[in-house]
Amino acid sequence: MDIALITAGQMYRYFLRQVLIGDGRRPARQPLKKAQQDAGVPVGRWMGRGVPALGLVLGAEVTEAQLRSLFGEGRHPDADRLVAEQLTAGKKPEAARRAGALGRKVKVTGADLVFRPQPTLQLLWALGNEQTRMAIEAAHERAIVSVVAWIEDDVAVIRYGPQGIHRTRPAHGLVAARFRHYEARSGMPLLHDHLLLSLKGVRPKDGAWGAVHSTALLESAVAASALYNEVVMAEVCKALGLASEPRTVTPGRRPVMEVAGVPHELIRWTSRRSAQIAACLTDLEREYVAATDDDGNLKFGPEVSERARAKLNRIAALKTRPAKPRPRTLTQLRQDWQESARDFPAAGADLIDSLLERARAAAAVIRARIAAVVDVGLAAVAITATVFVMNTDGCFHRRHLLAEARRHLALVQRGRRREPGLDETIVKTALAAHCTDITEARTERGEERDYRLYTARWAPAAPPRSRTPAAVSVDRRPAADPAVPFLPLQPGEWDIPRVPLRHDRAVIATAVLTARLRTARRTGRPLYGPTAHQPKTPAEQLLLFAQEQQHTAGRPAVDVAVLRTDLEALGLTAEQLGYLSLAGQHLSKLRKNANRRAHQVASGSAPGGQDAADAHRQEETGAPSGHRQDDQRAHQPHQPGPGHSPGAHR
Repeated sequence: MDIALITAGQMYRYFLRQVLIGDGRRPARQPLKKAQQDAGVPVGRWMGRGVPALGLVLGAEVTEAQLRSLFGEGRHPDADRLVAEQLTAGKKPEAARRAGALGRKVKVTGADLVFRPQPTLQLLWALGNEQTRMAIEAAHERAIVSVVAWIEDDVAVIRYGPQGIHRTRPAHGLVAARFRHYEARSGMPLLHDHLLLSLKGVRPKDGAWGAVHSTALLESAVAASALYNEVVMAEVCKALGLASEPRTVTPGRRPVMEVAGVPHELIRWTSRRSAQIAACLTDLEREYVAATDDDGNLKFGPEVSERARAKLNRIAALKTRPAKPRPRTLTQLRQDWQESARDFPAAGADLIDSLLERARAAAAVIRARIAAVVDVGLAAVAITATVFVMNTDGCFHRRHLLAEARRHLALVQRGRRREPGLDETIVKTALAAHCTDITEARTERGEERDYRLYTARWAPAAPPRSRTPAAVSVDRRPAADPAVPFLPLQPGEWDIPRVPLRHDRAVIATAVLTARLRTARRTGRPLYGPTAHQPKTPAEQLLLFAQEQQHTAGRPAVDVAVLRTDLEALGLTAEQLGYLSLAGQHLSKLRKNANRRAHQVASGSAPGGQDAADAHRQEETGAPSGHRQDDQRAHQPHQPGPGHSPGAHR
């Protein structure tokens, strides 16, 4: 799901002229409904719990006049009719104008939420039979309804009072206009809906209309996107008997959930624009790092940051944006897509005709390995570790945990419907058991639940909750990354800053902390504390990766073959399993060295004094003994310098 704010000028210049007619270009003075018919897209429909409060009908057609009034001027959709009725009744023009107003005039009138299913769902929708298409569209609509309901209940707030210090939920929900499109600019299948959400609501205390806070909506965009992705996949899997699996789009990044059994190579058939954008992005990045000012100094920097790369990606998308293809009906589109897919080298007629059967066969194998109940405790520690590692300073808000909880459920459930409210239960458990509140609230808003600041409980020293003179000098450095001791370090591999982070490090941290939680459950010892789970030797560290301590002797630290049959492995891609195996091999080497050292001590053959230290360094680093530590520094793997923490794996 993508989100963008709507202003009055954008509604006239962009949405009414291009977006609402299938991203084409509307001829001058052509009615909106006629332009939508020519473009082959359906008319918009009203949705949201706030529709009856405006005297509208759910599912009714959205007219151009209503769009101009609600999103172009921030007034009632039927403001012209209401004003005319008031004038007819003898009201003065000023009083009649107020009859069509929805509170005070604002600059931001709405938000454009774009919902699109995952690529493999797009393939089944475009290449499947009519029943498959209708099932996916129905699941798509139910997922949108779920997201809008969550926004109405938990996200949308109306600010009022001096400087907006008071906040309340809209009494009657929100109003939205939904518009459906079928294809991308490349002509490939892309089922997506534009949901124009009005940022107007009724205050429950006095019944007055107020403006919904747009910042709160933007802050929850990731959690809303995760909810849509989870629900649409679960609804389709339930309706068609399918299951999901993780797919790595970018190595080291978070995987996305796709329909199991649908070949990922077929996604390249629909991703023509992606290749064009990637090629243009490469050229832009070269220009970015080579740009200099008049004095010959670098204009931006020697490397492209994640923030700069995101902006360059948007520029590349605009530069490679093709013209809209000729309008076609959905029936004609589906026929053309099937013919094109049959000619694709990685597909063929047999594959296209058997997509649904292949997906159902893969689902039968996956569902046999899925537990019916989600372990809330393990899920809580997993999302805390992931959010902590993925945030640059180790601090996060509740919404970050909620988004990660929904991603986690999508990973472990594999398309199975979850219990309502399970994501909130996981977040509450994570906050209570694994997070420390470090909020330093200066305003009433900072004391609210959604704006409190947290860090993980494995932080060495938690900052105070309120700013006091004695707390000014407290060390506010981020907590130690739990993944670092278990990563296989190579010379120069982890010498870059913590940002950009890679999801591989979050996977390692999750595995470590999950194993610690299981050990705590088994032994009855506390998970956190000054003496809780603080291994002193590499051999003890290896136990963190084992489910049972007695099973670790003579085996690798991470047995990937066993891990693949475990439920946790269902949330890992092949690349992440391989990376976890490297970490296990690194720890296995440390364990062997520790065991050899322990055997020498037990047999009395271990050297003593300075010779013992040299022998130990020789085992750990491979450097010859008899040298001072300063002399061996050049032979040791490069470690992060002061003020740096391990970063992305190159």
